[in-house]
Amino acid sequence: MNWKPSRRQVLGSGLLAAFGAAAPGSLLSKAAFAQVRGGTLTVGLPYDVDTLNVYTTGFLGDVEAAVVEGLLAPNENAKYVPVLATEVPTVQNGGIELLDGGSKMRIKYKLRPNVKWHDGKPFTSADVKFTWEAVSDPKFIAESKDGTADVASIETPDELTAIVNYKSVSPTFASTLFTFGILPKHALEGKDLNKDPYNDKPLGTGPFVVTEFRHGQHVVVERNPNYWRKDEKGQALPYIERIIFKIIPDSNTLMTQLKSGEVAFAYRVPYSQAKQLETVGSLELLKGPLLSWQHLDFNFRGPKSLQDLTVRKAIAHAINRDTIVRALGGFPVSIKSVVVPIFDFHDPNTPSYDLDPAKANKLLDDAGYAKGADGVRVKDGERLSYRIVCLAGLVDDEITEQVLIAQLKAIGIEVKPDNKAGVAFREARYKGNYDLLYARWITSADPVYSVFFGTKGANNGQGYSNPRLDEVMRRMESTLDPEQRRQSAKEMQAILAADLPTIPLTTNVGVIAKTRKLKNFIPNPTNMTNFVDTSRWYLET
Repeated sequence: MNWKPSRRQVLGSGLLAAFGAAAPGSLLSKAAFAQVRGGTLTVGLPYDVDTLNVYTTGFLGDVEAAVVEGLLAPNENAKYVPVLATEVPTVQNGGIELLDGGSKMRIKYKLRPNVKWHDGKPFTSADVKFTWEAVSDPKFIAESKDGTADVASIETPDELTAIVNYKSVSPTFASTLFTFGILPKHALEGKDLNKDPYNDKPLGTGPFVVTEFRHGQHVVVERNPNYWRKDEKGQALPYIERIIFKIIPDSNTLMTQLKSGEVAFAYRVPYSQAKQLETVGSLELLKGPLLSWQHLDFNFRGPKSLQDLTVRKAIAHAINRDTIVRALGGFPVSIKSVVVPIFDFHDPNTPSYDLDPAKANKLLDDAGYAKGADGVRVKDGERLSYRIVCLAGLVDDEITEQVLIAQLKAIGIEVKPDNKAGVAFREARYKGNYDLLYARWITSADPVYSVFFGTKGANNGQGYSNPRLDEVMRRMESTLDPEQRRQSAKEMQAILAADLPTIPLTTNVGVIAKTRKLKNFIPNPTNMTNFVDTSRWYLET
């Protein structure tokens, strides 16, 4: 097995710098040589794709990233680089202007010329303005409207200039709206985006065009012959002719198809099964960094006992993260904050709940949760018996779920699996159809935490609300001052540790299996996924 260094390891050794700075308009900073044009890459996706609209999908937009482009995108170093814009706006380069004594801001994007949509129509600033208007439309049922409410207006003085006027200062502007992807005005204006065929065959400016989407089976994308990006030799990109994204939610099936060669690329190889691929000579394994964390959430609209901080504290004291890490082959790393350590805003002094089952039992005893004849605690007629939901078919998650069930049983709490797949899991997660939820979040290079923990957060399916935390996150997400943001982040982490709406458990690496023929691939750690720059990938013959 050929393990390549993780980003964390690369950072430690200083090798990351050897990749060099990203060239303008380039996500991959590593030069490409001896490229081969053509070929088909078959990818195994670990979830059932619901839609190909980046704003409505409840999953990561792997396919979308190869088809739809934004103004900016995060590269392999989690740094934003220009895509459809010609540069990343900053105060220093004049792209960001602070107004009204620093309470508002204006961002000027200069757009890349000669970019065309897949149907040959020109990409212009009108598309940028339309994207904001369409996504913010209350009639549009979007999974994410992040960033839309921050914008007051957009000016389009010419076809290649978009001036975005913000209601306040938005330091995370690069991780939201215009980075997710731009929508084509000429194709969607006046249409109902909730029902439009765009959701199955999105029109983009990206390197690949969707040619077939069979729900529950696969998505086929083919080379865009008119893609705007060129390689270092001036040759048209992309190199690969076709990518087939096979929908394989079951980890065991994914492993079988990797071994047989039916799948040549998968980014979520189960930790517990990774060693099985050691003997597959055609495959190369990589450990890719991930800006993600695994967590156990409590539903505040669920059983009354979960609204009792004592019960949540007892659960926190009962969980042994080391056991989880060992059960998953040693790949994850224990954490105690939702801000994973790779970020500057991570506070290593965030309060935590050490493993202490005796203390957990005493907390519950003292609070009147007495063990019944079956060993399950009861108070005021309510048994501490909960449903736990994780994504069905993901072996690693189901293993961890079993560890959690065993550890909570030891303190008199009964937990029963209620796992769900595909859209059912998404609905449960976002609408709070669970008592306990074991899942992961993966973030942008500059996370907006209010979407997870804000009272009105789009991803806050658990119904948690703390006005003080809302105010702290509002301050954090409305200033460009790094020190003010760091202080607010520290306060946010402390409040979450005190309230305990969620228990951060581990941060992870992605175990990626790819055919040795695939070249120029570098893992991307952000929620823009590994497919954010497929144009330079090629298949060696």
